[in-house]
Amino acid sequence: MLLREWLPALTPEGRRPRAIDIACGLGRNSIFLARHGWQVTAVDISEVALGHLRELAAAEALPIVCRQADLEQTSRLPESLLAPDSYDLAVMFRYTSLELIEPLRHGLRIGGGLIVEKHMTTESEVVGPRNPRFRVAPGALRDAARRLNIIDYREGVSKDPDGRPVALAQLVARRAV
Repeated sequence: MLLREWLPALTPEGRRPRAIDIACGLGRNSIFLARHGWQVTAVDISEVALGHLRELAAAEALPIVCRQADLEQTSRLPESLLAPDSYDLAVMFRYTSLELIEPLRHGLRIGGGLIVEKHMTTESEVVGPRNPRFRVAPGALRDAARRLNIIDYREGVSKDPDGRPVALAQLVARRAV
């Protein structure tokens, strides 16, 4: 799991860190972060998914704030959601909007981290969306993050947690300025 691997290196010292989880779904990554001491803003279009996450967060008294937003309308996102220098970490797993990389960069504090994982186009037989609209071309994620300091970048076919083949582009980066 990319988040588990990189979280220690991206956790700032001396303050309670803040993270944003873009297209959080049911909130697996938000819960993971909150259990590790992060204040989390979880964003998704689905009020049903967010309601489920709110219940889980309340049951464990986890510091997760859920925000409903249509991430397809990048220009219409509330300014407060990605206000400059707001977060120490932004995560976006398997949501295909490359257009969000730049607003996320602005939302990060200097030195803040970005972890992104997206389904990638491939000729191999893999799990994931069949519609190419929900996959990125090889190199596209790296190109979208060119204004960040890229720490780790991987592309290729690997195994999902359930053992099925999946084609992924994975990025770990920091905001330099």
